[in-house]
Amino acid sequence: MKRLQAASLAAPGIAHGFFGRDGGVSTGLYASLNCGQGSHDDAASIFENRHLVAAALAPGVDLISLSQIHSPIVHALTDAPAQRLEGDAMVTATPNLALGILTADCAPVLLADAQARVIGAAHAGWKGALGIEGRGVLEAALEAMEKLGASRTRIAAAIGPCISQANYEVGWEFRDRFLEGGLRNRKFFTPSYKEGHYRFDLEGFAALRLSAAGLTSVEKLGICTYPPQNDFFSFRRTTHAGQPDYGRQISAILLAP
Repeated sequence: MKRLQAASLAAPGIAHGFFGRDGGVSTGLYASLNCGQGSHDDAASIFENRHLVAAALAPGVDLISLSQIHSPIVHALTDAPAQRLEGDAMVTATPNLALGILTADCAPVLLADAQARVIGAAHAGWKGALGIEGRGVLEAALEAMEKLGASRTRIAAAIGPCISQANYEVGWEFRDRFLEGGLRNRKFFTPSYKEGHYRFDLEGFAALRLSAAGLTSVEKLGICTYPPQNDFFSFRRTTHAGQPDYGRQISAILLAP
């Protein structure tokens, strides 16, 4: 099982991991650690994969994930919800709740204030990261953490595996939406070989939003999900290959008791 960890999140009482696609029980397109309930994989296999991830973090924890909708919606959790909630970020000060973010090219962002014992997890696709009028899912997650006692001067953030700029081609309309938010966003786009197209740096943009929001500890893992040899699920790679569906990897963080 591939479990990547960020140095910035290494602190007593906090466990986390950015998990790849190996080490699970799913087969075919979903081989093998597919944790996405939104895929068409066998439900029992998804359940077992999620159990394996939870056990890798700590014994007896609840692994929670959302029905992600590319929004700035954040849920502050005090216990495991009875059903899957819609939204794109979670925060908690409750031990043994593993906050899980599902991705297949979007950026998973894990957050922790180790001193206040407040953690968060956010799904930062381009739409959620961009948000509306300068407030997206990352800013919303930080605000929710503050309400639980966290301080931006102490919050550490780690951006996990996501699609890299070299493999993220977009059209001019996409670029114009970002330039409406300020010309400084130009630096996240480089011209593509195709006329009217650019390559977008999602990881760099997410890091900027976190830094602009007041965080001084922002770590980028710098790992691209697109190349098959990296052993991650990728929506864009699957689409380019003409495959009918794709799996999702999970990134999770929890407070130990």
